[in-house]
Amino acid sequence: MEPQGAQVKVTFTTTEADIQLPEAKRQLLVPADIRRYGLSRILNSESMLDTGAIPFDFLVNGSFLRTSLDEYLQSNGLSLESNVSLQYVRSLIPPVYEASFEHDDWVSAVDVLSGSSPAGRWSGDAFQHGQERILSASYDGLLRIWNTSGQVIATSPSGSHGGHIASIKSAKFLSNTQLASAGMDRAVRVWKYTEKDHFSGELKPTLELYGHTGSIDSLQVDGQSKRILTASSDGSVGFWATSKASAPEADTSLLPGAHLSKRRKVTSSVSTAQRGPLALMPIHNSPATAAIFDPRDRTVAYSVSQDHTMRTIDLTTSIVVSSLSTSHPLLSLCAISRGTFPLLAAGTSARHITLVDPRVSATTTSVMTLRGHTNKVVALSPSPENEYSLASGSHDGTCRIWDLRSVRPATKDEGLGSVSEPAYVIEREGREGKKKAIAGDGYKVFDLTWDKLGIFSGGEDKKIQINKGRDLTI
Repeated sequence: MEPQGAQVKVTFTTTEADIQLPEAKRQLLVPADIRRYGLSRILNSESMLDTGAIPFDFLVNGSFLRTSLDEYLQSNGLSLESNVSLQYVRSLIPPVYEASFEHDDWVSAVDVLSGSSPAGRWSGDAFQHGQERILSASYDGLLRIWNTSGQVIATSPSGSHGGHIASIKSAKFLSNTQLASAGMDRAVRVWKYTEKDHFSGELKPTLELYGHTGSIDSLQVDGQSKRILTASSDGSVGFWATSKASAPEADTSLLPGAHLSKRRKVTSSVSTAQRGPLALMPIHNSPATAAIFDPRDRTVAYSVSQDHTMRTIDLTTSIVVSSLSTSHPLLSLCAISRGTFPLLAAGTSARHITLVDPRVSATTTSVMTLRGHTNKVVALSPSPENEYSLASGSHDGTCRIWDLRSVRPATKDEGLGSVSEPAYVIEREGREGKKKAIAGDGYKVFDLTWDKLGIFSGGEDKKIQINKGRDLTI
């Protein structure tokens, strides 16, 4: 035990310019038994930052302080005479539950149209605040557009009326009037969306894109260039235009009913233009699971696959310019904008998330590993407010919030490199108190997106779940 009234010398540091302490106030003697809350009160005090009540967290050697200072010193074999450097950062606030929207079938994909979402920005002045919308895709083959009150404003037509003829796996807003979807019927569909008033709308198919020979499991869009990326179980990555005039003719052998007799062909009451890809790149040896645009250079794309690889693609030439091999099948992908080059996060079948700098050689592939999920990680979304947080969705039935500022060295069993653990775990609403299968059966999360409007997730429980998504740092 430490002597009664023992004190520890600390040095406060931060990388956040607006909350820097003057040089003369950075070193201080504090009680040895002080914890995060006490340290936060000291920093907020009138004699220090005079900031009122900002909740702070404190990093010691890259890890968040979760004990008293004396407990930290004891566990690390340090004496009370040690000078402890404390990096203070704004705390992440718990993403509290807000609402759930019920579906008839599993929810395979979710997206958001808001002032802070990509599609809202691509819409420019055409998007009006107060007209935020939520897009969901389901295994019943239908798209639904919701308002923030949980009312369905529009539902896509069935297969016989121009819609998907099988389960939808991915869907994204391109703007407030256009969206794209893809799924098990191997087609990408582009839709025009209109609203008669704020309570009813219409989804009309305007273009069908064919080229893949397997299920399309992931779709990403760029509303500025009007381009789409797809990843398919056939091992290829597709690059598409969203307008009929810009898209080439489709391979007729891949069109619906191409190998059926005239009598057996499925007829649709809607005639929609059919086109092919700008490029179809068979670059993976196993199913391609995700493809995304570089957030700063739309002529560059990244893809991941069950073949354990992450590939960088030059979309102007359709050439793979680099390939990184990992130890596990990769199932999901997102980019975190950091400086000139993004940091890529890839979800794996081995229950963790690998963070990769695409510029780094294959011998030092992983920058950091995020550990905590108990089943495969199938969805990832970066924070809309900062460059150090992301959310993940897993078949273990949870979404997790990660703070990349919290890092510790990997243990011998975890291998080399750095490890981070989740800051918060988001359970499925209604699952509390029930016996939880480790695999997450009945509650698997299939997709999520993080917007200032909320953290939206969908899955096997047939619900869109919304948790607080903005001001998670104060």
